[in-house]
Amino acid sequence: MRTKSLKKNRINVVTLGCSKNVYDSEILMGQLKASGKDVVHEEEGNIVVINTCGFINNAKEESINTILEFMQKKEDGEVDKVFVTGCLSERYKPDLIKEIPNVDQYFGTTELPGLLKALGADYKHELIGERLTTTPKNYAYLKIAEGCDRPCSFCAIPLMRGKHKSTPIGDVVIEAEKLAAKGVKELILIAQDLTYYGLDLYKKRNLAELLEALVKVEGIEWIRLHYAFPTGFPMDVLDVMNRESKICNYLDIPLQHISDKILKSMRRGTTKEKTTQLLKDFRAAVPNMAIRTTLIVGYPGETEEDYQTLKKWVKAMRFERLGCFTYSHEENTHAYNLEDDVPEDVKQERANEIMEIQSQISWELNQAKIGQAFKVVIDRKEGNYFVGRTEFDSPDVDNEVLIDATKNYLKTGEFATVKITEAADFDLYAEVVTV
Repeated sequence: MRTKSLKKNRINVVTLGCSKNVYDSEILMGQLKASGKDVVHEEEGNIVVINTCGFINNAKEESINTILEFMQKKEDGEVDKVFVTGCLSERYKPDLIKEIPNVDQYFGTTELPGLLKALGADYKHELIGERLTTTPKNYAYLKIAEGCDRPCSFCAIPLMRGKHKSTPIGDVVIEAEKLAAKGVKELILIAQDLTYYGLDLYKKRNLAELLEALVKVEGIEWIRLHYAFPTGFPMDVLDVMNRESKICNYLDIPLQHISDKILKSMRRGTTKEKTTQLLKDFRAAVPNMAIRTTLIVGYPGETEEDYQTLKKWVKAMRFERLGCFTYSHEENTHAYNLEDDVPEDVKQERANEIMEIQSQISWELNQAKIGQAFKVVIDRKEGNYFVGRTEFDSPDVDNEVLIDATKNYLKTGEFATVKITEAADFDLYAEVVTV
């Protein structure tokens, strides 16, 4: 017996994991809408599609718990059908079918047409860039490539996403134009590896040329680069960043570690010396660039000496933004053949210590911003504050600028110039100069 009265045949898409999954869910929803389906994102619906993440243990657990939660709802008569798609499903489909057989159907990352068919919809090839965005109206993710050709020992992404495949420049521009027409002002370019963009299609690294095309899209004010790989980074991108004001002076470049021994085992194709020089070159080319990186601690064989090398380097490099994760031992990766020999509590201690160091660096860098004026975009209103970001900050992961809403009226999605009055580790407080 149905315990809730749900609108019949409303499809609820639930997204777990990274921004690339957000993008995939938006494409799925756009296709469903084009077939006349009633589709919502993480709201009530009697048909549920769970877009899963299978990257590391925590993400896998969250995905499995979400599937089990909706299977219980199905048993209780609260939903009629549950479909599972995405990375976990791609990687572990036979296991999932065995362990959770009541799911109506499982689909991998490349099986969108099959999923649509199961939902009574047709896959429409002509829908370039048609998406139902789920992010705030002022920004959207723009995926410029799928998959990855890098051989990193710890990473399961190639198992789930396949080989690197760039989207043609023309198609990316069409999608950007459609987003701009909906009021999107900031494009966040995402891929497993931006650095590799174009090699498969144009036989050269073509990110700079793509950026030259995107800056011409009317209505787009900011373009942000996420997930570049350090080896083979196309330095002409920095020339475009300097020349074009629309391209944020921001780069997300996951470096993972700095000990030569660990980098070699990780199969990163670089060294401490090369990485340090690359960062110096970045700062020389774009002096006020904010560099975001992510690091892994507790990788197999990471000694106290390796960790101290990393710690010392983090203190010296003074990254504007940094995240640190504990190593996750993933089956079918190259590193899975190594012994996962760093105890969990040591991994966690090391991650916490790196984040404490970063917190202090962030506080010091933020203090230097007091009294300065910045252009910010207003993402939302929260309590008595409008919450905005500078060009040096990406949504959800970086610093936020808080502006007193009792003294100012600002529109979400609009830009304003503000002066920083106070600063904490990861928050800046500001007053409006001009709107």
